[in-house]
Amino acid sequence: MKKAATVGEYLRAVPAKQRAALRKVRKIIRAAAPGSVEAISYGIPAIKHRGRMLLYFAAFKQHNSVYPVGKAFIAAHRDELEGYYTSGKGTLRFPAEKPLPAALLKKLVKWRIKDNAKRAPRRPL
Repeated sequence: MKKAATVGEYLRAVPAKQRAALRKVRKIIRAAAPGSVEAISYGIPAIKHRGRMLLYFAAFKQHNSVYPVGKAFIAAHRDELEGYYTSGKGTLRFPAEKPLPAALLKKLVKWRIKDNAKRAPRRPL
């Protein structure tokens, strides 16, 4: 895939089935994090909230991913995440045919916002 300059450009280059799933992810994240901003970081879509990275999402050949979800979120929501692949570093994979439930994704966004708020404020450049 060619490097995308915008999230929209990235999604247009993704196969249709995966594109539909990632568009839902994008919509849910943006709705759950008012004032968030989209970016391309590390070549994939990212959502920033109050100057900090909130979540990334991406399409791969056999799955879609959302990350960094975080180890603490995965541990706290183990039952809800059953059936989805999770990694020790906080990646959450899902097939396009089995998208993440909207309620779970909203919980994740709220969790990440709270986690980011605990960190020291960003210093201006």
